[in-house]
Amino acid sequence: MRLLPERFKQNGLLMKMFLITMVIIIIVSTTIAWTTIHMAEQFFFQRFSIMNEKVMSQVKDRFEAFNYSIVTAANNILESGTIRSVFTEKQTAVQQMTSFYTMGQQLKHIQSNLDPYEVEIILLGRNGVSFRTDRNVWTIPDQELKKSILVRNTLEQPKKLMFQYDQRPKTETGDKWFIVASKALMDRISGIVYGSMYVGIKESEFRQFYSNYTSPGNHVFLVDKSGAIVSSDEEKLIGEKSKELLGYADKLKDQSHHYIVGKFMGKNQIILMDYLPTFDMYLFNVIDKQTAFGDLINKKEIALVAMAIVLLALIIVFLASRRLTNSLSSLVKQIGSAPKYDFDKYVSVSGTYETRQIGNAFNSMLDELHEYVEQLILSQKEKRNAELAALQQQINPHFLYNTLTTIKFMVNQGEKQETEATINALISLLQNTIGNVSETITVKQEIENLKNYVLINQKRYGDRIKVNYFLAPDCMDFQIPKLILQPFMENSFFHGFNRKAEGYINVLVWRDGDHLICEVVDNGDGLEVEADNKFPNTKRNQQLFSGIGVRNVHERIQLIYGEGYGVAISSEPGNGGTKVRIILPIHSK
Repeated sequence: MRLLPERFKQNGLLMKMFLITMVIIIIVSTTIAWTTIHMAEQFFFQRFSIMNEKVMSQVKDRFEAFNYSIVTAANNILESGTIRSVFTEKQTAVQQMTSFYTMGQQLKHIQSNLDPYEVEIILLGRNGVSFRTDRNVWTIPDQELKKSILVRNTLEQPKKLMFQYDQRPKTETGDKWFIVASKALMDRISGIVYGSMYVGIKESEFRQFYSNYTSPGNHVFLVDKSGAIVSSDEEKLIGEKSKELLGYADKLKDQSHHYIVGKFMGKNQIILMDYLPTFDMYLFNVIDKQTAFGDLINKKEIALVAMAIVLLALIIVFLASRRLTNSLSSLVKQIGSAPKYDFDKYVSVSGTYETRQIGNAFNSMLDELHEYVEQLILSQKEKRNAELAALQQQINPHFLYNTLTTIKFMVNQGEKQETEATINALISLLQNTIGNVSETITVKQEIENLKNYVLINQKRYGDRIKVNYFLAPDCMDFQIPKLILQPFMENSFFHGFNRKAEGYINVLVWRDGDHLICEVVDNGDGLEVEADNKFPNTKRNQQLFSGIGVRNVHERIQLIYGEGYGVAISSEPGNGGTKVRIILPIHSK
């Protein structure tokens, strides 16, 4: 079992080729199968939609016939002088009774055009007079009708015959939805509206226009411009607003064909739509995709055939790939074993032309590998030693001359104690820089060196610059590279207070998690810092004590610890001062 992962590694190329080929074959096979099924569905949908368009055309004709009957009745009512006089003239009780009788006779004649439909006609005058036929179809009281939105909508568009819907308390027959055709009664000459006409029909009666064309899974919806379902064989949805159907209506307007496949009532549906301009509504025919399409295409059989083809193709590909990669796998195995024999064992050259060329190249590489490795190791050692040697601090002769001159001056002045302290500081400084060849020292030793350096400079130049030390006691034994703080102290002493007469330099050392933080902060003149916030943008690179600059400190730290550590400088030219932060890893002896 342990050999199994290793075997897979040695045959990695074979496995990759096989996997890539397998994925491609599966994708191609799946795409072909899906495309075939999709094209078959589209073909069926197109044929099915053509057939259903004819059905919807017949339903549309029935709606148009009903609309025509309403239009005829409305025109007859508009032409009736009796109705106009009742709604416009003041009449005595006798005259009104005579007019009502005449109006009733005329409405019976007018309603004969609507005999195929069970409807009720209601007339409302602007003078408050109302009249309705004797058929008790639409059970809305006259006073309620006068205050309803049906009247308001009708009078707002007096020239339009509009269709609306109304909900009533459920009647004995179970009807509560009514379709209402309404038209304002307007004098054609003066344009004065003197009343309105309403023709009410039960939704269940209205539904007969299309009920013969519905079946389980095949539904019809009449939807107005607001998305409200006015009529449908799905009675529970009547009166509800369907944003889905309204959205499909917008999509179907912009399509060349009159159907779309989408979600409705939680199922995939074939949706056909036709606009009824006379009703100002949308006629939808919604067919359940599963009911219509069903098992027309045996997807399971297609899937099994596709899987069989894929399996056969994969077997052929695997055998062919294995034959081609055997020699390469053998070569890989030999090359992988080369480190066990210290790269002294040659690989056998066989197989295809490409494999033989790789084998010959590998054998030639082995002949030169040891020589290259030895040269590289030697070169790296020399480079490392040279870098470390260059970073070992060399005392600047001018610093020694100036320090000895200062000591001589103090001797001449008879300052014995200060002379002794200065000499001791110089001796200690020389011991820790020239005498100590270690690359790293403790924080305590580095601070002592720094204090000696500061003491010497203050004896030479005075104590106008105060130096303060803020050191965490638990950090004093940590190891750091030698003399990493002195270049920044020197930079603050001799470049940070050219305009200021006095100031301070703070030295801070503390621990932050796994990092040791060292900072040298002054309140001097400030300086320009490069964009990387690491080094000062100045030409004054001469160091008074040693040959190392602030950039070399950063490079030295990264050479020892890596790129995650180093120096960052922040400063503002003028009076902003300068802050140097050095980040080091925690190291103890």
